[in-house]
Amino acid sequence: MWEVRESPLCRKQLKRCPKDVLKQYEAWKEVVRPSGPRALRKIPGYRDHALRGEWKGARSSYLSRKWRVLYVVASDVLQVLVLEVNPHDY
Repeated sequence: MWEVRESPLCRKQLKRCPKDVLKQYEAWKEVVRPSGPRALRKIPGYRDHALRGEWKGARSSYLSRKWRVLYVVASDVLQVLVLEVNPHDY
């Protein structure tokens, strides 16, 4: 079983998210907890991918067309740290 932790910034952002985004985030966590982040790659809607540049080492998953969840994996302790949940800038 994987542990999903949230950074202080993430918790603050979640308080301001629309309810439908919170519902999608909870569904995202339900995929990660039993199977880990690899399970996200099997579900095309999440479009889970590694990030580059200043976010190198982190991953991103779609919650909706606009909203993303940014996270890092600590596989040695079966832990996912959610860094941010925010609207994607285009």
